[in-house]
Amino acid sequence: MATPNVASSSLLQNVSRYEDVKDAAKKTNEDMGKQEFLTLFTAQLQNQNPLEPVKNEAFVAQLAQFSQLEALTNMQGSLDNFVKSYSGERMLGSAALIGKKVSVIDTPTQLTTGGVIDGSIDLPMGASQVQLSVHDSQGRLVQELVAGPQLPGTAPVSWNGKDATDKPAPSGLYRLSATATVNGKSVPVPVSTLSTVRAISSNPADGSVSVEVDGGKTMLLTDVKRVGS
Repeated sequence: MATPNVASSSLLQNVSRYEDVKDAAKKTNEDMGKQEFLTLFTAQLQNQNPLEPVKNEAFVAQLAQFSQLEALTNMQGSLDNFVKSYSGERMLGSAALIGKKVSVIDTPTQLTTGGVIDGSIDLPMGASQVQLSVHDSQGRLVQELVAGPQLPGTAPVSWNGKDATDKPAPSGLYRLSATATVNGKSVPVPVSTLSTVRAISSNPADGSVSVEVDGGKTMLLTDVKRVGS
């Protein structure tokens, strides 16, 4: 009777060690990976009860799961390589935007000597009046313009590059802001202007591509809605 007790004790120890391996795999990674699965599978083979071995069907099922896991792991690696390659191509393709003008909301826009700055504002409910303010890079008010009633939709705005004394403003960065009177209330309205793209950058973490425009502001390429010459 002594021998069965020793074997039983040995089996309990083996089971305990198998559970240790299982717990360690869980602590290492919440989502079981290829290596963790293989470690648990090997521990199960080494510590199975010789009097009640695992059935062949169970082993076949586990091997099938392992094959699926390995295929998914290889697929993930291929997808990661594809994303990296695609991100590089997107960045190279986006380089053609450098020197082009893109529509940007609430950002300083470059004024050239004798030039103008055009933009647009969204008025889904229309407005009884729109006031456009122009500030220079130091935040000083340069010009104020007032427009009458506007229909619902997108309304164009434009500054001719002249200050309040009707003199041409010096070249530089200027910010356009607008206030609309809607239902008797004055509300700020974002102004979209065309700003020149100065640089293109890529985020290695997620592969997203960003564009840098005049004034140092950056925006995602996916947020670019309009491109001009």
